[in-house]
Parts: sequence; structure tokens; C-alpha cells
Amino acid sequence: MTDPISSFRRVAQMDSASRQVSSKAQERASDAGPEGLTKVQSPQADEVKLSAVAQKAMQEPEFDRAKVEAIKVAIQQGQYPLDSRRIAENFVAIEKMIKG
Repeated sequence: MTDPISSFRRVAQMDSASRQVSSKAQERASDAGPEGLTKVQSPQADEVKLSAVAQKAMQEPEFDRAKVEAIKVAIQQGQYPLDSRRIAENFVAIEKMIKG
């Protein structure tokens, strides 16, 4: 609809809007390949770079295998000292932590 007072302004606004639409259509057409197909960018391959600390953490942990084997043998032979009072105290501390 045309307003008799501002008909010139409305025509100018509509003309400007149609120019914007047509320029967007031209941009899409320039992106289109043969036969009007739109170009699609292929996805880039993701690359992960770990810090030196993360790489070290992912390696096998360092520990004294001989000491671990000695403890295993002592447990199997019943010669590993266990302090039942200390074990019970640790269980109580864990229970308190769980209950809050």
C-alpha cells in the first residue's frame, strides 16, 4: 500500500530492500558450482595436542616393581603386618566423609 504523503519514501525503502535481497541471491549464486549446486566445505580433521604433563601421565606409572612383588609374597605367606586398629580408624573416617 502506498501512503500519499510518503509514497516516495516507501518506494525508496522497497527498492532498497529488493536490492539487498538481490545482492544476497547473487552471493549465493557465486557460491554455487556447475548446474547451480552449492559448494559444501569438507570438514577439517580434528587434531589433539597433549601437553608434556598429559603425555607423561598417560605413560605407564613409575613404581618399584620389586617392592610390589615383595609385598605380594609377604601377603601370600601371611608375613605382612596388618594393624587392625588403624584399618578400623580409616574405615570410620571414610564413613564420616561419605555421610557428610
